[in-house]
Amino acid sequence: MACVSHLIKHSKKLRNASSFMRHDHADLVRWLSYDSHLSGGKMNDAWTVMEKRRYSSTAANSTVMSFGASKKDVSRKIMKVGNPIAGPLSMKDFACSPVHWKRGFSSDSGLPPHQEIGMPSLSPTMTEGNIARWLKKEGDKISPGEVLCEVETDKATVEMECMEDGYLAKILKGDGSKEIQVGEVIAVTVEDEGDIAKFKDYSPSASGSGDTSAKEASAPTPPAPPKEEVEKPAGLPEPKISKPNAAPDGDRSFASPLARKLAEDHNVPLSSIKGTGPDGHIVKADIEDYLASRGKEAPATKSVTKDTSAPALDYVDIPHSQIRKVTASRLLFSKQTIPHYYLTVDTCVDKLMGLRSQLNLLQESSGGKRISVNDLVIKAAALALRKVPQCNSSWTDNYIRQFNNVNINVAVQTDNGLYVPVIRDADKKGLSKIADEVKNLAQRAKENSLKPEDYEGGTFTVSNLGGPFGIKQFCAIINPPQSGILAVGSAEKRVIPGSGPDDFQFASFMTITLSCDHRVIDGAVGAEWLKAFKGYIENPESMLL
Repeated sequence: MACVSHLIKHSKKLRNASSFMRHDHADLVRWLSYDSHLSGGKMNDAWTVMEKRRYSSTAANSTVMSFGASKKDVSRKIMKVGNPIAGPLSMKDFACSPVHWKRGFSSDSGLPPHQEIGMPSLSPTMTEGNIARWLKKEGDKISPGEVLCEVETDKATVEMECMEDGYLAKILKGDGSKEIQVGEVIAVTVEDEGDIAKFKDYSPSASGSGDTSAKEASAPTPPAPPKEEVEKPAGLPEPKISKPNAAPDGDRSFASPLARKLAEDHNVPLSSIKGTGPDGHIVKADIEDYLASRGKEAPATKSVTKDTSAPALDYVDIPHSQIRKVTASRLLFSKQTIPHYYLTVDTCVDKLMGLRSQLNLLQESSGGKRISVNDLVIKAAALALRKVPQCNSSWTDNYIRQFNNVNINVAVQTDNGLYVPVIRDADKKGLSKIADEVKNLAQRAKENSLKPEDYEGGTFTVSNLGGPFGIKQFCAIINPPQSGILAVGSAEKRVIPGSGPDDFQFASFMTITLSCDHRVIDGAVGAEWLKAFKGYIENPESMLL
């Protein structure tokens, strides 16, 4: 009955509270004092009555109070809120024990219509990018087709163009920002110029983090569990254990007069020596053993000190560039997942060099660019792929994809890293066209201005370390998802036997190594491709047919 009377008493007070809610801009203070604890169900009923009375007001500006309840204690707090209360409060977590609760509000930020620009995915392998520089400033008017900024992707620096009319209100990631995840907001645009100033302090994650921190701050800290103290039973005597040959308590050490004299002469502390005499007394032999052991440890300590005094190395830490990180991850993936095997053959290039000289004379007379040995190698590789299409394929989990287009990637080394621009449909292009494209793409790679379409879509790769660096032979790592890469070595003069026993000739040979994915290219298929390639190199006129 006591609980019921308390419930009725407090319900009357809560009914009277509704009259105060009708006053606008009022500072409403309310306190309740409890003389006893209420049960959880009755307490919830009391709060339900209070809520119904409380939310009957529809004033634009409301005042919300914070209730505190404790035995013979009053807690009052005042908080003004600019927005009307929306919806009832859930009090099902309210317990009958004294609880301090405060209402949290979330309101619209009041920002005008705007658009967040995220970091785009500019290549299939791109997961993050860097902002090289912004070509537009905050407040500038932007139109479709205009370049907003330069983005450093995993393979090149690409210009990011605007898609809609508007104004650049806020740049969230400035020049030089690194490791920006794809989709992360880098800028905000608005339609009206007058809305730019409203985004001066804009942050896309400010509201979310603020709510999270507010919730964490308002969450009550659970009380620490009481420490259980284990009382020792009284009256149990501790067992007494007699220790034979134990030294007496205290700092005093018992030693024979001879041992004490020997220890004083050699500055030996008696407390650091364990006696072996009767009742733990220190004798002369104990001092001598201690001196002998100390003499052996001294030289060992000196030798260790000498070994650890090596001079420190001098070095410089070079940060990873975006292209370096991607190259490292892709090549590591290739060596770990692709079963490589290698086929090597020597090809005579005398006829190839002769044809190249004739073609360059025609190119010079017509004002065209000179044709290199690498251009002829690209053409021969493309024709061999068309002749043996099994090598122009890639592996998938469910099938082997064989390409109808012959697109040759050409490895180009730059100061920024390794690039592989692509020559599309190389089997259908003439040598002059291939030479022009290779030189143009190589120059753009060195300037770090390649676009994604300049290096995507290759089906086979050619890497030449012979002409530029004089490497005789090497094995290249397959560029996934391709299944083959050709490593081209340098040409060198060799002596070959002639028709007679004393007859010999000189010829130039070039070493070629084909790296194959054994899941796609069997050994016999790889050998067939090398045979076709060698035929085009040693009979270069057939490439012109």
